[in-house]
Amino acid sequence: MPIATPEVYADMLDRAKAGSFAYPAINVSSSQTLNAALKGFADAGSDGIIQVSTGGADYLSGPSIKNMVSGSLAFAAYAHEVAKNYPVNIALHTDHCPKDKLDGFVRPLLAASTERVKAGGTPWFQSHMWDGSAVPLDENLQIAQELLALAKAANVILEIEVGVVGGEEDGVEGAIDEKLYSTPEDAIATVKALGAGEKGRYLTALTFGNVHGVYKPGNVKLRPEILLQAQQAAAKELGLSDDARPFDLVFHGGSGSLPEEISAAVDNGVVKMNVDTDTQYAFTRKVADWMISNYAGVLKVDGEVGNKKQYDPRNWGAAAEAAMSARVVESCSALRSAGRHQA
Repeated sequence: MPIATPEVYADMLDRAKAGSFAYPAINVSSSQTLNAALKGFADAGSDGIIQVSTGGADYLSGPSIKNMVSGSLAFAAYAHEVAKNYPVNIALHTDHCPKDKLDGFVRPLLAASTERVKAGGTPWFQSHMWDGSAVPLDENLQIAQELLALAKAANVILEIEVGVVGGEEDGVEGAIDEKLYSTPEDAIATVKALGAGEKGRYLTALTFGNVHGVYKPGNVKLRPEILLQAQQAAAKELGLSDDARPFDLVFHGGSGSLPEEISAAVDNGVVKMNVDTDTQYAFTRKVADWMISNYAGVLKVDGEVGNKKQYDPRNWGAAAEAAMSARVVESCSALRSAGRHQA
């Protein structure tokens, strides 16, 4: 299927919230990891989201070039072509973008999508994230208002973050402290600033103890009830019923989460969960296993020339892709999106 149109993406999110499931959003940084994610979603019978971070976009442009915009557009062009061969809907997204990178990442990409839409096409990306967690909430929401207007003009959904995700990703580190927990007041401020969809659709990454990177369950306390409290506060502010779920929520930093924590988060309105660390590990672990198992063939040992079939990147790459695809299937099952594809 082609990459999801804005209408298809909106329907994906609506179905997830109504059906109490969520989509894995898989970070990729190469054609190999993109293809692995696509196959994983197809194997699971799940629609999904594939995304690039600022570091991933830099890498995709070429290690000596390091241009986030060209890397992102190259990734999107490739994805638009190869996704046609898979029987599921895929949305493209850009991940965490802090304030100092907006002018070199999100704003130019929104401008490129706006031009594409004006010419009768669809946006390059279906959603972009503004990560304002490092600035005061008032400034965060002020910038979000500006970006939401730009996103609406490009027929794109904006993702924002209210609160702080601990740990480190792409050189941005969040402390592990009380800021890991968004408050009902944060939720009220968000709907006052951004509305409930009339100013443009947005996804909200509220934090409830999330930490980027690798950690064992129990090291950080996740509190999914924070999400329910935020939904209720926003519903009251908007004059909705107490059981309404006005926010389309995003779960960041989910590696190591317990199944019951993931399930509770989805029940409270999470429709998108970022998956990066676990799929990186699945891919690289298989590469390491291949190299160790085929040591003599990969290296020129004792003057020999090695075994080309064992050091051909297509062969060890295919093994790594298969391992990553399997991990994507696992995420789809955990988030209850497996088998939920709708043509």
